[in-house]
This record gives sequence, C-alpha cells and structure tokens, in this order.
Amino acid sequence: MRARSTLICAMLLALSCVLFMTLGAKGNWDFVLWFRGRKLAALLIVGAAVSTATVLFQTISRNHILTPSIMGFDALYTLIVALAVFSLGAAGFNHIPSEFVFFVHIALLIGAALILFGTLLGQHRTDLMRMVLTGIIVGVLFRSLSSFIYRMIDPSEFATIQVSSYARFNYIDLNLLWISAGLTFVTLSLSWQMRRQLDVLGLGFEMATNLGEPVARRQKQALILVAILVAVSTALVGPVAFLGLLVVSIARLITPNETHAVLIPLSAMIAGIVLVAGQTILERVLGLSTPLAVVIDFVGGFVFLTLLLRKGWI
Repeated sequence: MRARSTLICAMLLALSCVLFMTLGAKGNWDFVLWFRGRKLAALLIVGAAVSTATVLFQTISRNHILTPSIMGFDALYTLIVALAVFSLGAAGFNHIPSEFVFFVHIALLIGAALILFGTLLGQHRTDLMRMVLTGIIVGVLFRSLSSFIYRMIDPSEFATIQVSSYARFNYIDLNLLWISAGLTFVTLSLSWQMRRQLDVLGLGFEMATNLGEPVARRQKQALILVAILVAVSTALVGPVAFLGLLVVSIARLITPNETHAVLIPLSAMIAGIVLVAGQTILERVLGLSTPLAVVIDFVGGFVFLTLLLRKGWI
C-alpha cells in the first residue's frame, strides 16, 4: 500500500510538471522552457522545504497540528520587511542587492526560530495549548507591530511591503534560486540522515531516552534544520502559512505511517503536486491572477480548524 501510494504521487507530480511546462506554451521553446523552468524549480524547492520542515517540527513537538507558520514565523517575516522599508525607504530597500537581503532574512529568521521554538520545545513535557496560545500571541504581536509601521509610511512604500507579504512565483531571481537550491539540498540530506533518530524522537521523551537517544541534542539539531528550511523558502518566495500542515495531513491520511523514510518523501511529493498543479490550474486553465498562496491558506486554515476540533488528532 505504501509503495503504491508513493508511486501514484510520483506519477501525479511528473504529470503536473509536464503540464506546467507545456500547457498553453507558444512561441520560442527555448524561452518558454527557461522561463517556466525557473518557476517550476522554485515551486518544487519550496514544496520540499516546507513539507520537510513541517514533518520535523511536528516530530519534535510531538503533535500533528503545529507548524512553524502557525507559531508566528510568517508574521515575523512580514515585520522584518516592514522594518526594512520603514528604515531605508522603498527606494533604498529595492536598491539593496537581493542576495544580501536574502541572507539577512535567513539569519534573522533562523535566530528568531531558535529563540522562540527552542524555548517552547526545551521542556520535557510539551503543553499543546500553551504552545498554540503562545504562537497566536506572538503572531498577533508581530502583525500589530507591522500594522503600526504601515500607518507611519508612505502609501507607495506600503505597496512594496504588500508585494513581499504574499508568496510570489511569477518572478524568481535566478541567483537566489541557485542559493536556495543548494541550501535546501544540503538540509534535506541532513534531514534524511536523521530519519531513524527522528523515528525514535516521535515515540516521546521518556521512550527515546530509554532507548539511549540524546533527546535534547537531537531536538536542537532538528530545530536548526527546520529553521533553515523555512527561512530559505520564505526568503525566496514569501510566506505560505498553511502549506506544510495541508500536505503533511494529506500524507498521513494516504498512508498512516509515522516512519520518516516514508513520510518525508511522500509529503514533499504531495507539496509539489499541490503547488505545481495549483499554479497550472490558476494560470493556464482559469486564467486568474489570484496568488496561489491565498487558495492554499484558505484550504489549509480549514484543515487546521478541523484537526484542532477533532480530539483524536491532537
């Protein structure tokens, strides 16, 4: 059953990629393949990064509804952009080299993630409601600070912040794409090497300790990988709040298996299908300019509420 589900997802992902590259293509194929290929690579990188980060975060937090985005990560990204535009102005912000902005975002997001998540997960017994409420409060704090900044800047500068507040796949900086691909590949490789240790961590603190696993050290290692993956994907295209929760929940529904050797690749393939097929339908079939992130956040938010209300999933 597991092999069949994985094979079907792989075939659907391949079909989605082919349709994305060829559907409605006209004119010079060299330009079409190069232009669409960059977007396709960004979609696949973001899907793999966000899904893997969600799997790892749910493992070390030991529940199936928490994700870095729900804990206020996306709101922090928006606040960083707002502070940069407020301090430098829209013109100054846009003139900064994109690579420098990319690495600054990554450094700040990783530092904030280690401080916030490390404090919450550094306890042997994790209180789910405390973590959810902390995430909500932190998210509201960051959004309130961002709203305060919005009222202090020029409307034209606000447009710059608004563009950065939604995931965008229409234009991908090639230099950032190569950097993101390299960082994501290295981090995914390290996550794959930890898959057996993650299986042990998923059993709980007491059981993992009895089996000889250094839980605190493994949690920190996994948390660093989560921070890098989420920071890279967010800095590359912007925040997608509920993508990770959506695809990992679908993966667990398809194959109720907590083995990370199955869950990590399956979640990555499902994320690729959701992003690539969704972008293809919105752009090529429906001809809509609605950002894909809006649709994903709507569906993912409904899934989050469903899981929260079903006590058997918490």
